[in-house]
This record gives sequence, C-alpha cells and structure tokens, in this order.
Amino acid sequence: MVQLVGSLRKELADSLSACRVLVVGAGGIGCELLKNLVLTGFKNIEVIDLDIIDVSNLNRQFLFQKKHVGKSKAQVAKESVLQFCPTANITAYHDSIMNPEYNVEFFRNFMLVMNALDNRAARNHVNRMCLAADIPLIESGTAGYLGQVTVIKKGLTECYECQPKPTQKTFPGCTIRNTPSEPIHCIVWAKYLFNQLFGEEDADQEVSPDTADPELSWNPADTEARATASDQDGDIKRVSTKDWARSTGYDAVKLFNKLFKDDIQYLLTMDKLWKKRKAPLPLDWLEIQKLACPQEVTGTGLKDQQVLGVAGYSQLFSRSVETLRSMLADKGDGAELVWDKDDPPAMDFVTAAANLRMHIFSMNMKSRFDIKSMAGNIIPAIATTNAVIAGLIVLEALKILSGDVEQCRTIFLNKQPNPRKKLLVPCALDPPSANCYVCASKPEVTVKLNVHNTLVLALQDKILKEKFGMVAPDVQIEDGKGTILISSEEGETEANNSKFLSDFGIRHGSRLQVDDFLQDYTLLVNVIHCEDLEKDVEFEVVGDAPDKAPTPPSAQEDKNVANGNKDSAEPSTSSKAPAEQDDVLIVDSDEEEPSSSTMDVRMESGGHKRKLHDAETGEASAKRQRLDQPLAADEEDDDIIALD
Repeated sequence: MVQLVGSLRKELADSLSACRVLVVGAGGIGCELLKNLVLTGFKNIEVIDLDIIDVSNLNRQFLFQKKHVGKSKAQVAKESVLQFCPTANITAYHDSIMNPEYNVEFFRNFMLVMNALDNRAARNHVNRMCLAADIPLIESGTAGYLGQVTVIKKGLTECYECQPKPTQKTFPGCTIRNTPSEPIHCIVWAKYLFNQLFGEEDADQEVSPDTADPELSWNPADTEARATASDQDGDIKRVSTKDWARSTGYDAVKLFNKLFKDDIQYLLTMDKLWKKRKAPLPLDWLEIQKLACPQEVTGTGLKDQQVLGVAGYSQLFSRSVETLRSMLADKGDGAELVWDKDDPPAMDFVTAAANLRMHIFSMNMKSRFDIKSMAGNIIPAIATTNAVIAGLIVLEALKILSGDVEQCRTIFLNKQPNPRKKLLVPCALDPPSANCYVCASKPEVTVKLNVHNTLVLALQDKILKEKFGMVAPDVQIEDGKGTILISSEEGETEANNSKFLSDFGIRHGSRLQVDDFLQDYTLLVNVIHCEDLEKDVEFEVVGDAPDKAPTPPSAQEDKNVANGNKDSAEPSTSSKAPAEQDDVLIVDSDEEEPSSSTMDVRMESGGHKRKLHDAETGEASAKRQRLDQPLAADEEDDDIIALD
C-alpha cells in the first residue's frame, strides 16, 4: 500500500525534505519557483541572485513589496518564503553565480539545479558547471505569453548550448542605462527615451543612469543606500523626464546636453564600471556644431542606407524633437504619442538618439534602415506566464527526484491552443549533439581571423569570453614549445595583450589549446588566417553558418573523455552553441503536437518532426529557446525582448 504525505508518496516526500537544491535567479520565475518549492515540501534550498529590487519588479515579483526596493532580491525572497514555511532551511547569496567561489565542488553539493536567469552568459556558465558536476539542470524561460521548461542531464539529453541560438534579445536594465555594448542596447534605450518624453511613461523604461547597478557595489547595505538615495523626500522633489522636458519647452539643445553630456559625465563618476570597459565620451552641442560637418555621410545607396556623422545625427535629433513637440502640442494637454516604426518623426528620433549613444560608447553607428529593422515591439513580462512555468519546473523536479529522468520532457507554453486544443505541449528530450562544442567528447572549433590585426586581448575578451562564454581562459599555443599566450593568473601575461597574434608565430593552421579551470572546460581552436573579412567583422566561427562550429573530426572516438569528467585525460571545453539557420528540427515520439501559431508540424519516418525557431526569451530562457519564429499575425517581425 502506497503511503501518501499530502499529494506525494512518502518516499518522494522524504526525498524532497532531505535533498539540497539550488535556484539560480530570484526574479520573475524565481519568486514563483521558491514559493512553489517550499509549499511542495522542499526543505533545503539555496538561492543566488546578484540583482536588487526595483520598483518596476513589483507588478509581477510578488515576494517583494515597496518597502523592499533597493534590497537584495535573494535575501528578501528568502525572508518572504520563510513566512510560507518557517521550518525550511534557506540560504541566500547576493552574488553572481559566475564568481570563482561557486566552482564545480559547490555545484556537487546539490541534487538538482534550477535556472531562473535573464541572460545567456550566466545560462551558458551554469550549463557547463552542471555538466562538469554531473548534476541535473532544469532550464526555463518566458517571453510574453510564451514559455518553456526543459531538463538537461549529462550524457542523456542535449545541453543548453547544443542547439543554435540567435542574437540575444534580453537585456538587464543596468545594461541599457549604464553599460551598452551593442547597437541593440542603444536602440532599446532610444525607444524608451521616446516614451519617456512623448509617450506613456513606464517605470520599466527609465533611461537615466542607474545608481543601483549591482556592479557598482558588492555590499548589500551600500547597494541599498545607493538605490534609495534618489528616492529620499528631503528637500528635493523628483521630477519625471517628461515633466523636466516640458519645463524646458522641449528645448532640443538642453535635451541633447542633458542626455549626451551631463548623464554621461555622471556615468563616468561610477568608476567601477570602467575598470574593464572603455569609458564613454560625452558630447557637447556647441562643440559639435563648431567642429563637425552636418553633411558628413558614409555608405552608398538609398538615403535610408547611409550613415551620417555625429553632427548630422545631432541636427536630426534637434529636428525630430521639434516635430514631435509640435505633434504633441496639437493633440492637447495630457496627450501622448504612440511609438510606430513607420512614423517618420518617431523613426528619425530613435535613429538619431540611438546613433549618438552608439558613438558615445565607441560603437559603429547604423543606418536608419538597419535601426528600423531592429526596433520592433517590446514583449512585456507577464506574471501568469511566470507562474505556469514555475509550476512546470517543480513537476519536472519531482520526476528527477523519483528517479524517472527518462519521463522528463521539454514543455512549451503556447499563446494559442494547438489543433488538439492544448496550450501546454510536451516534447521528448533530444540526445546530446555530436557537434556541440560544450558537451561533445573532444570539443573543437575553427576561427577565421586576421592574425596580423587581431590583438591577444581581442582573442581573450571578444572571442574566448564573449563568443565562447569562458570566464577565465588559459591559452597555450601548440607550437612544440608550449608557449603560454594567455594566463588566467593576474599579471602573468598582461604584457601580451597589446601584441598581435602573429607576433607569437600564430599563422594559418595554428592550433590553440584553451582551458577554463573554473568551468572544467577545454577547447581546441584551429586558426584560419583571412585578410578579406567583411567590414567591421573581426572574426568568424567557421561552419555551416557564421556562428556554427565545425563538426569534430570523429564523433565516435574517445567517447569516455568529456567535459567535466575529473578522470578524463583531456577535460573538454566548449563555447556558446552554434547559431545556424533559424529552423531547428526536433524529433518527437507520440507527444502532443505544438501549436500551429508557433511551429510547423509534419510527419516524417513515422514520427513527428517539429520545426521550431530559437529565441532568447524574457525573464529566463530554456535550453533550446525555440520560440523565435513569427508567433502570430499580431506578434510580427523583429521583436525585441527588453528586460528589467
């Protein structure tokens, strides 16, 4: 006779109360997940999150209240959850999961890891740590009404990086406001600015420097003080961006100097942000008008495909502000403008503001055509989607703790019912990809670059860390001498940073052995010298598509040697998953068919083949983010998912 404790078998209930689990992220999904875990019977939980609570979180992260603004998400989530179950043993870390102290041994303390993250770099890292520790990982993600949950188990399923990923579409607010590093960050900021000045104001779309940036302080008390300093009543009355702009009569010059000079100078005072980044360069209206030529243009072809100079975009900014001010005035008091990428003045404004910010942060400016193609709709985070996905995470966790990993599924939450009238669609888990250069037996990639123009620092930061997701890489040249090109030990190879790869004898056909001790991860990099890369392209990963890794020479050899295996002769590494064409085929058994609004379904070889599209989702994203294809008629192209 089966004994039950609540709705669970006694053996499973005992397992829940005894096991240790790690939750990475205490935001939208994380809050719902922590609540579900303690109410299900989990007693030993550790949660880690670097972020602090912002007022914009309160509409969907229900463990937080207004009094918690500025405090650590992980710590407040712990305190709130303990009110549901005071006997639970919860440990909270206000920290980054990518810090070296959270090493493989740390991950081996847990029976299960659950991700509730909002960025790909952290997902890649946790994926690799769980592979190295051989601990099951449950990945999850949401994008508006869409969501998914999947299980990753070393040797049994695909890892997070097995399948291609498109360009990331989720961005923390502090990245948008303080440290943009890609043009899309500046475009999202410019769209936010449009709404702050002329449209409906939204706390999620603040554009001023973020003084509560978690990167500015590791001390929770100091972080809280920074976050609440600007909210103090005192003798200072806070004025919204729109109210301030109105008080100036929407004076374009004053707006320009505030946004592109004063705010940037304020950012420069946050010196911790610029220790490892290139600092921004403020712009001054008068100096630009004196020194620059408004007619400066680069590029040929149609007008929309040309890139203006800084002076040209400053003039475009001024003209668009005046036009939008007149449009707003014509609508009367209290009126608002609605963003539309097909509205010329709105598009002029975003093009000018985004390009000026790109220039300030040392990025190549973009044409109006390029910016229009990127500035689509912003998908909001929805509390009910987070709640559904958090519930599904717990159900998959129960299967794992019951010893039924084979019964785990990837589950998609669709916006509209599929032909069987199902919103939740389970799919069989796929086996590991032989071509994955994270979990393959001997990960290997080929990189095309110009050895005479590529600095050692660029190899380290842009290729190994940014592209391949490493944290602290060590690089040795396979030249018969074992030359150390890059060392993770501070100062050991710093003198090499400003030298070119060719200075060390690296040429066409050279091979680099790259190790990341923290991730227990090794990658063999084959170098192809190329002098005719496309403009503004520093390197390419060779394969079926620019971001696709090559197939390892033999998928069958040395299958007993794999990343994260302490006994292996060559612990392997890999990098970010390849990013090939948009379509990914998932072979299912007799599971439910997905909704026709998100994927094409066809029969082949007696099984269902589902064609799905990869997408980086909102508040946390699943292993195989395959929700990037056009979702429905009302959710069209080029969606940008911007995240607080």
